Amino acid sequence: MCRLLGVSTSGFYAWLKRPESARARRDAELAERVEAVHARSHGTYGAPRIHAELRAEGERVGRKRVARLMKARGLVGVSRRKGCQTTSRDESAQPAPDLVEREFAAEAPDRLWVADITYVPTWEGFLYLAVVLDVFSRRIVGWAMAAHLRTELVLSALNMALWQRRPEAVVHHSDQGCQYTSLAFSRRCEEAGVRPSMGSVGDCFDNAMAESFFATLECELLDRVTFRTRAEAERAIFEFIEGWYNPHRRHSALGYLSPMEYEQRHARHKGGVQTPNVELSTEAG
Repeated sequence: MCRLLGVSTSGFYAWLKRPESARARRDAELAERVEAVHARSHGTYGAPRIHAELRAEGERVGRKRVARLMKARGLVGVSRRKGCQTTSRDESAQPAPDLVEREFAAEAPDRLWVADITYVPTWEGFLYLAVVLDVFSRRIVGWAMAAHLRTELVLSALNMALWQRRPEAVVHHSDQGCQYTSLAFSRRCEEAGVRPSMGSVGDCFDNAMAESFFATLECELLDRVTFRTRAEAERAIFEFIEGWYNPHRRHSALGYLSPMEYEQRHARHKGGVQTPNVELSTEAG
């Protein structure tokens, strides 16, 4: 082999005994940390979020290097699937005006909430999930799950958000689903000083931020697990929202901070009181 390759025998044995280069050793160390971050994200993070996580831990490394190490170890993030239409409109109901007009921006917490419903397939049948999301931080501030699509579902999610956040004159934006146009929901909003807002019919872009959360949930959890029972799905969704998404899941739109970190940084910067972090049981909502 040495004759064919035109190298000396002594040179070949010297190469065999030579220790790894500093760069190779560094790559091996970084690859272990990359793999650990990928595992902590339940296999969902791609190179940008893993890079942000390492930088937050004080690691100086480039994003391209992270991507190269991920490729070498066969690590990939998850990609999103297309969503499904679940809105049922009551033709006789009078919808609220659109106070948002696709301007999904807020200068502080509890100025603008968006809400929506999705379904989760299980072997027992569908489990329905209603959420209320704070536009400022992308935090899920209210949620509820049930085996039905009655108005009580969205009322439970709204009540959780009101109990946790105690807002003043927050705008609550949703689609024109019959649950949100119901008299019971309208009365609750009036009692709590919530200003209802609704997008147009059949246009997902009018509630794009809520749709974006559901796409994340589907991509990072629902598409990867088969639930035998609704109880299994409830536990997994609770853990995803309160154990992962709110406290840890990094968002590119938030400078790769998690929703809770983003709110805490805002509170420190403004010198105000931090939004309360209420401990929830698995039966909440």
